[in-house]
Amino acid sequence: MKPTLVILAAGMGSRYGSLKQVDPVGPSGETILEYSVFDAIRAGFGKVVFVIRRDIENDFKEIFINKLRKYIEVEYVFQELDMVPAGIQVPAERVKPWGTGHAVMVAASKVNEPFAVINADDYYGSDAYKKIADYLSQLDNNQADFSMVGFDLDNTLSEHGLVSRGVCDVDAASDLISVTERTQIGRDEKGVAYKDENGQPVYISDKSIVSMNFWGFTPLFFKKLDAEFQSFIKGNYTNPKAEFFLPFVVDDLIKSKQATVKVLRSTDRWFGVTYKEDKPMVVSKIKELVEAGVYPSVLWE
Repeated sequence: MKPTLVILAAGMGSRYGSLKQVDPVGPSGETILEYSVFDAIRAGFGKVVFVIRRDIENDFKEIFINKLRKYIEVEYVFQELDMVPAGIQVPAERVKPWGTGHAVMVAASKVNEPFAVINADDYYGSDAYKKIADYLSQLDNNQADFSMVGFDLDNTLSEHGLVSRGVCDVDAASDLISVTERTQIGRDEKGVAYKDENGQPVYISDKSIVSMNFWGFTPLFFKKLDAEFQSFIKGNYTNPKAEFFLPFVVDDLIKSKQATVKVLRSTDRWFGVTYKEDKPMVVSKIKELVEAGVYPSVLWE
């Protein structure tokens, strides 16, 4: 059974300042998202499911969906604010979607096989797709054996601002123990550090394994997501900024021993467009990969 790739593309790109998902970075106008799909096809994925907002549907159909359907099965679903349990009143001041956990949850109707989850605007490298596709292909739908591609911290930093990362604690068997969100991570003359609650730097190894939101699940995960979201929304629906984050759900499942998560370590460099200033670097990196023969100069002939 070929796994499915779920791509989270409903984010608003507030720090970047525009809809990052449609910004070209390749030599023939390709987006990061298209390189992700290209890598997924080569790795053996059989379907792609986009999670988008209704107001960007036309852009997505025109730029991505109609094109990609020639190469792989494509579906899409909407993530909207009103997709909450009956009886929950969404506050009028709520603007952002409910978070990455909610985004995955709304894809359930289109996914019937083991699946991976990625961000639309992140470049992960071909090795990540191959490793997680191979892992997912061994599973059946009812196993609670999940997975995550982990990256070395120094391969994920931005040159143009501080970042937040989920720093992973991994055991000797490569199973994930926990993910701790660290904020304001950057490099200075002493090394790589995050800021603690008092704003003071805490230095950590630049080879620390971090999560970049590249997860692998079986359909059993949807049942667990739904149960977690029911609890979350009842306690947080009046908070206009509360978000149901995917790593928090995974962390809870590990701690309650409801699932295991295998960490598949990649030594590739992750990059993305968190800030507008990141785009020239991304364009340059893609150009280098094309020149090295990793990708053709035109992805889709």
